[in-house]
Amino acid sequence: MGKRDQLFLIPVDGGEAQAITNHPVSIKDYQWLKDCSGIVFLADEARSEEEQKEYELGADAVFVDEPPNGKENARFSQLWFFDLASKTATTIFKGKLVIEEFEVSPKGDQVVFVGLPDTRTNYPFLAEIYLVNRDGSGFQRVTYNQGPESDLKWSPDGGKIMFHAPYYQVKGGKYELSNGSFWLYFVSNGKFRRLTSQNQGEMYGGIKAWSADSRYFYFNELHGTKTNLYRIDVEKDQLEALTDTPGTLWVRSFSQDMRKMAYIYQDYQTPPDVYVSDLRLKNPVRITDSNPWIRKEILLSSAQVIRWRSKKGGLEVEGMFYLPPQRQEKSKLPLIVHIHGGPAGVVDNSFRPEFHLFGGLGYALLAPNYRGSTGYGDEFLQALKGEVGDGEHADIMSGVDYVLKHYPLNPEQLAVRGWSWGGVSTGYLITHVHRFKAASAGAGVYNWAAETGPGFNFDVSLWYIGGTPWDNPEEWAKRSAITYVKDVRTPVILFHGGRDTTSSVNQSLMFFTALRDIGQVPVRYVKFPREGHGIREPRHRRILMIEEIRWFEKYVRGKDWSCKKRKIS
Repeated sequence: MGKRDQLFLIPVDGGEAQAITNHPVSIKDYQWLKDCSGIVFLADEARSEEEQKEYELGADAVFVDEPPNGKENARFSQLWFFDLASKTATTIFKGKLVIEEFEVSPKGDQVVFVGLPDTRTNYPFLAEIYLVNRDGSGFQRVTYNQGPESDLKWSPDGGKIMFHAPYYQVKGGKYELSNGSFWLYFVSNGKFRRLTSQNQGEMYGGIKAWSADSRYFYFNELHGTKTNLYRIDVEKDQLEALTDTPGTLWVRSFSQDMRKMAYIYQDYQTPPDVYVSDLRLKNPVRITDSNPWIRKEILLSSAQVIRWRSKKGGLEVEGMFYLPPQRQEKSKLPLIVHIHGGPAGVVDNSFRPEFHLFGGLGYALLAPNYRGSTGYGDEFLQALKGEVGDGEHADIMSGVDYVLKHYPLNPEQLAVRGWSWGGVSTGYLITHVHRFKAASAGAGVYNWAAETGPGFNFDVSLWYIGGTPWDNPEEWAKRSAITYVKDVRTPVILFHGGRDTTSSVNQSLMFFTALRDIGQVPVRYVKFPREGHGIREPRHRRILMIEEIRWFEKYVRGKDWSCKKRKIS
C-alpha cells in the first residue's frame, strides 16, 4: 500500500488479494499461528508524525554506531500480533533491540527471537536469544555469550527450541571460529544441550524442520563439495545421511507427514530445478525444467573433484577441476585459477555458468578449496588462523603444480581470478608469485589497516590476523597486498560495487592508484554504480564478464578479443 509493504490474503483457488493490515511502516516478516487464527509480524518502530515530517525534509543525519544505528540510520524492531477475527493488531514486543528472526511456539502463546542492540557491521556476536509471551508479558533473555545464534526452530511438542551457533559454553562463552553446532534449549527448565554429531560439515542451504513427533531434526549439510539431507535423532544425538547425491541438494519444503520433500538440485552440468521425492530420493519427479536450452544447445565443461597435498604442512586439499568440452589432443590448455570468497566459503558441485563460459573459450579451470574453507571440519576451517596470505596461497599453488603435472596444460598461460576474499587472495598472490599472465580481482581488500571501520572484518581481527592495526601493525601490514604492490608483475583488472559496505570501495581505488602510478604493469579498474558486494544488475554482469574475458584473452593468449554484438531489447 503506497510504499509500505503490508499483509494480504488471497484465496488459494483464485481471486483478488485483499490487504488485511494498514501498518504505519513496512512489514518485514510474518508467521501464521498453527490454528490460522492470527499472524505474528515484524516491523520497524514507526517515527512520530513530526519525526517523519522532519526526516522527509532532510533531518537524516546518521549518529554512527549509536543504537540502533550502524553506519546507516536504523530503527529498533517491534513484534505484533494480528487477530484475523477482530482485524486488529496488538503489540507483542517493543524495546531496544533489532530483531533478526523469530519463531512462534506451536500453541501460539510465545515467540522466541534473535535480537541485537544495534546494526553495527562487525558485532554479530552481540546477538542473543529472547523469549516473550504473545500478550507481551514474561519477556526474558535466554542466552548470555559472545557468539551469534540463528535458525530458531520450535519443536512440535513445544518443549524444545533448536538453534544453530558456534561452539562455546552458552552462558558466558567465547566466540570461536567453527562450522557451528545445533543446540537445544529446554523451555521448561532453561537448560541447554549441544548436539555434537553435527559439527564437521556446514549447515548449508535448504530449510530446517522437526519431525511431527519431535524426535528427529532435518537439515541440509555440506561435506566437501556435496550437499545432502541429514537428520539427527535428538535424544540419541545420532546423525544419519538420508541422501547421497554428488551435487547440491537443498530442501525447500516437506509434506505435512514428513514423508515427501520438494527440493532444488544442481551439479556442475545440471542447472538448478525443482524436484519432488521421498526423503531418500526414491523415484524423484522433476517439476521444473527452467533451462532446457542449456542441455540441448550448449556444450558444457566436464568436471571432477581432485585432491592434492599442500607444500605447507602436507595438508590434503580438495578442489573442482574443469576441462573444456572441445579440445585438441596434442594442444596444451590455458588455465584459470578461481579463488573462492569467504575465506570460509567453498566451491561445491553446483552449476556455475561462468565456469562453462570459460570452458567454451577453451580454458581449463581449477577451483581450490584451500585451508579455511567450510565443509571440511573445524580443524581445516581454523587452519588459516595466523596464516592469511601464505597459507591459502601454498594450498592454491600446490594445486596449480598438481594439475600442470597431471593434465595437458600450458604453464605459460595461467590466469587467476577471485571475488571478495578471492579478490583479497588474488591481490596478495600476484605480489608474491609472478607465474600468472593475467589477474582479475573483485571486491577485494588490499590494505587491512585502512579497512578497519569501513568494512566487514571482525573475523580478521578475531582470528585471521589478530588484534588491531594499532596494537599489531607489523602483522596487519605483512598480510596486506598494498605493502608489496611494487612487486606486482601481473596485468590486473579490478572490479568493485560502488555501494559495497563489506569490502569498502576505496580498497580497489587504492590498489589501482598505486599500480597505475608505479607503472610497471597494465591495470584497469571498473566500478559499478548502485552495486553492493556482489554485482546483480544484468547489464553490469555482462560488462564484467566481457571485460574479464577480454583481459584474459589479451594477456594470457595475446588475442584482441571482442564480444559479438547483440540486439538491445
